[in-house]
Amino acid sequence: MSGGRHTVPVDVHLIAVRDGAQGPEVLLSRRAGDVYASGLWHAPSGHLERETVVDAVVRETLEETGLVVAPADVRAAVTVHHRPPGGKERVGFFFEVRRWRGTARVRERDKCDAMRWFPLDRLPEPMVAYCRAGLDAYRAGAPVALHFQSPDDPIAYDAELDRLRLVHGPGPADRGPEPAVRDFAERTVGRIATWADVSWARENSRVWRVRGAAGGTWFVKLHQNEKFHHRETSALRGWVPGLGGGGPRLVAADPGLLAVVVTAVEGRTLHGRVLNGAEERAVFTAIGTLAARIHASPAPEKPPGAAPLGPYDRMDRHVDAARPLLAPGDEELVRSAVAAAQELGPLTPVVTHGDFQLRNLLLGDDGTVRVIDFERSEPQPRVRDFVRILDHFDGRPDLAAAFFAGYGRPLDDSEEAHLVASAALDSVSGIAFGTRAGDPELVERGRRTLARLRTGLTLALPPSTGSPAMNPGIGAPAADTS
Repeated sequence: MSGGRHTVPVDVHLIAVRDGAQGPEVLLSRRAGDVYASGLWHAPSGHLERETVVDAVVRETLEETGLVVAPADVRAAVTVHHRPPGGKERVGFFFEVRRWRGTARVRERDKCDAMRWFPLDRLPEPMVAYCRAGLDAYRAGAPVALHFQSPDDPIAYDAELDRLRLVHGPGPADRGPEPAVRDFAERTVGRIATWADVSWARENSRVWRVRGAAGGTWFVKLHQNEKFHHRETSALRGWVPGLGGGGPRLVAADPGLLAVVVTAVEGRTLHGRVLNGAEERAVFTAIGTLAARIHASPAPEKPPGAAPLGPYDRMDRHVDAARPLLAPGDEELVRSAVAAAQELGPLTPVVTHGDFQLRNLLLGDDGTVRVIDFERSEPQPRVRDFVRILDHFDGRPDLAAAFFAGYGRPLDDSEEAHLVASAALDSVSGIAFGTRAGDPELVERGRRTLARLRTGLTLALPPSTGSPAMNPGIGAPAADTS
């Protein structure tokens, strides 16, 4: 080795974040006098002395701003490997702080002439490019960033000369969501120690299980659109509390972020659970009882805008999307089933969960069945909630009997016809959505349902049920894209 060991200066930067009227705000100071980058905005910062980087940021914060920060409240934000224009590279440790004592003020007037809070998403100009790189990397959730400027680059940030390169961690599960969502969650439940990505392996699912630094577990969920956010929050505020602990409690909602924080629900998902025959029958009885309680709930608040779509209003759209993927005769089968149901007239809408299937049903250690995930809840015919449960009745009339015993009544002829139509339409929707989203299980379940519908096989239901015209495989859990 020649040239000796390579060393670089180390500096520390404060990212002090507070709640503003329009979102998170960050504290910045304007450098002044005979100092580097005079006239530019910058985060409070300084060089490392004979101390730890945490002690350094605590010291610099007090010296420059007057804020007293406890070392335990200093959180690693991002590390930036930086090279200034015409200078030697250095390493900067940026630390997030959300709790302190005192009021921020200028304390080093020979180096700074102003100190203000700025919205994190609307940073001021002119600003030191190095500091701007650290804040942009922090907002992006990257643990490490590179910022090597060219010799002729300006010290001030220039969007056309942005040299920032992000170095992401192993995956989103380790980083959590974007800073605005993390801030919303921590304002709701306090400082969060861990974020665990528990999203479903499907398009647009974004859910995290969070554990508080002082204890407690919650779930943070981001909705893909305003409609899903409204449906879920309306259900959680409206009929879910009436289940008496049968679902989570809404802790907070932010319509701007399309985010909710809900309490953790005791139990493990029934999806993939292995139970013996007696346990299965007990569980399906409990599922039927839970479905009856949901359907007996008072009507929720009406969503803004147009009235909810009917169960078959999007038939053409779903069939068109799936047509290249269907077997000969499938489209005719679906349209025939829907026409037969429509001839019997519409069913009375009730409160429905909208995605009532085993993955959204949890079994507690005490045998209690609870339900989660309400973004598809809206007034619809009750058979909507049977479509994805009845897939489990294939060759299991005992489970069908247990479910309807828990539900408290069988289906009449009109409901059975609408169930067949709903299952047919749900299958083509699932085939199209599963193909687009890369979900082969969803596609195969949809194909299996259509194949069973073509066979004309019947589903054994309790003797008091009307015509046994249903199919044993009705209800593959396909995606409802409404």
